[in-house]
Amino acid sequence: MSETTLYNYEKLANFITNLIDDGVYVKGARIPSLRQICKQHKLSLSTAMQAYHLLEDKGILESRVKSGFYVANRPSNTLATPTTKSTNNQATLVNNSDIFLEMLEHSSNLDFAPLGCAIPSADIMAAGKLNKAIARAARVNGAQHNIYTVPKGDLGLRKQIARQSLKWGQNISPEDIVITCGCTEALSVALKTITKIGDTIAVECPTYFGQLQLLKALGLKVLEIPTDAHNGIDTAALETALNSKKISACLFSSSINNPLGMTMSDAKKLQILALLNQYDVPLIEDDIMGDLYFGETRPKPFIAFENSDNVIYCSSFSKTIAPGYRIGWIVTKQHMPQIMDNKLATSLSSPTLTQVAMADYLSSSGYENQLRRIRRIFANNVDRMTRAIEQYFPAGTRVSRPSGGFLLWLELPYQIDGKALFKQALDKGICFAPGTVFSPNPEVDNRFANCMRLSCGHEWNEQIDKAIQTLGKMAADAKNP
Repeated sequence: MSETTLYNYEKLANFITNLIDDGVYVKGARIPSLRQICKQHKLSLSTAMQAYHLLEDKGILESRVKSGFYVANRPSNTLATPTTKSTNNQATLVNNSDIFLEMLEHSSNLDFAPLGCAIPSADIMAAGKLNKAIARAARVNGAQHNIYTVPKGDLGLRKQIARQSLKWGQNISPEDIVITCGCTEALSVALKTITKIGDTIAVECPTYFGQLQLLKALGLKVLEIPTDAHNGIDTAALETALNSKKISACLFSSSINNPLGMTMSDAKKLQILALLNQYDVPLIEDDIMGDLYFGETRPKPFIAFENSDNVIYCSSFSKTIAPGYRIGWIVTKQHMPQIMDNKLATSLSSPTLTQVAMADYLSSSGYENQLRRIRRIFANNVDRMTRAIEQYFPAGTRVSRPSGGFLLWLELPYQIDGKALFKQALDKGICFAPGTVFSPNPEVDNRFANCMRLSCGHEWNEQIDKAIQTLGKMAADAKNP
């Protein structure tokens, strides 16, 4: 996020954080009073208080009664990041276990601590403004919106999505966009377009379980490519696979991978594109988390680079605005005729009224304001949960450092059985995603048996803090029975 898009209190918070990082203020040091900082930066008292309270929430500052604000004495995050798992370089059919369905069932239970599914809290989504938009659309042109749209979807919505692409430096035509029922349908249509039953698809390792379930339903084989929590896909392993295996397509996340949360560098994305062009292998890119970056600028997706004609881009608004609206989209030039055939055979068209309402919402500044707000919330949630994991979980726990989004990937000490821990946690009213659901064949492959994914999609509260504390104790007890 650039400085020009930040609120004044966020700019001040960043300024103070940088001073602390540079050693100007050390742990335990008193920082300038609110009145001093207001005078120095020509800010209002309320703005300065917002900045200080934000830093207090993040654990960077601590307040002392009648004394002021001090640099907190909390330890820095010393947890290592998860290890990169090797793969057997063999394509396999997906055979995931029933625990997948059990997890989804409990994740929708509002009585459970919400650590399971990657669905943001409804409280931080844009429900209010969208409700007004859909009510307005129904009131003004209700009958007109009770019909099918053109096969590609509402033109107004496609224009707004095309306008969003300018953020990452590309001018996409509305005619290159097809509206789908969420990102899952976009991925499904893309896979049906360029594969047939029995084909092999290269994926990241670990892999989002929703993608695995989709590949299973389509009868496709999976070839896992080792993926580092910092740097992303092992390009040497990818090249070896492309050279020695018949790979029909690759399915990769371009930014903020699920579950690792990493974003590959532009240089690595270009390297991957070059390899895929060399072997004439198409890429299906899942960019559903791309707008939730924590950095200065939005990461560029694969499709934004040159020589990306064989890329099919898929995304949706499910992680940023409205999961329940189920609005996703595909961007493609080279494969559009086949994409349209498969879209028409799958769902003919997507609901009209929700598309019109979404286009209305996107036409204002509401989306950028929403993104700025939820990125701030998610970054704070990730920070607080990471600190809680460091405090409560046993020594040897590793945790990811996501570049955006609201997911954390944990690798627990090897003695801990994540599946058994999952069953115990359910009895305590806690649901998380056990690591085994991110493997195509967990019954014969235990690489992720001691891993878990935690969702940070709800604002931090006492219930979540208690849930992490309980999970940490159960993990410690499992490590040292």
